[in-house]
Parts: sequence; structure tokens; C-alpha cells
Amino acid sequence: MKKLNEVMKEIIELTTEIEVKYPELYRYLDETPFAICKTPEKEICLTDLEGYLNTLKNQLNNHIATHKK
Repeated sequence: MKKLNEVMKEIIELTTEIEVKYPELYRYLDETPFAICKTPEKEICLTDLEGYLNTLKNQLNNHIATHKK
């Protein structure tokens, strides 16, 4: 299993790539659902971040597949 900082790094790299290469998709990232862990401490869970990363990857792959030049 990945560490929290590794997943965060991947999220940052992927969102930066989307911002630079796919600005038309980047504007919709604010609408991507992301929930913080439902623990009483409200801490960020690794599984939530991994889910968010997978959502970003799926959105990018779908965008590329449906917007071929």
C-alpha cells in the first residue's frame, strides 16, 4: 500500500498535468466529489485519497478517449 505522501504527490502531478495539457477538463475538477474520512477526528484517510486519485485518472482517460483530435 502506498504512503499518504506518495498518493498526494501523484494527485498533485496529475492535476498539474490536467491543468497544463487539458485546461478544458481542469475547470471541472472543483466539481469532483471528494470526502474526508468519516472518522470522528475528520482526518484525511489514505483510502479516500486513493479513491480521489483513481477518479481523476478515470476522468482524464475518459476525456482523452472522447475528445480525440
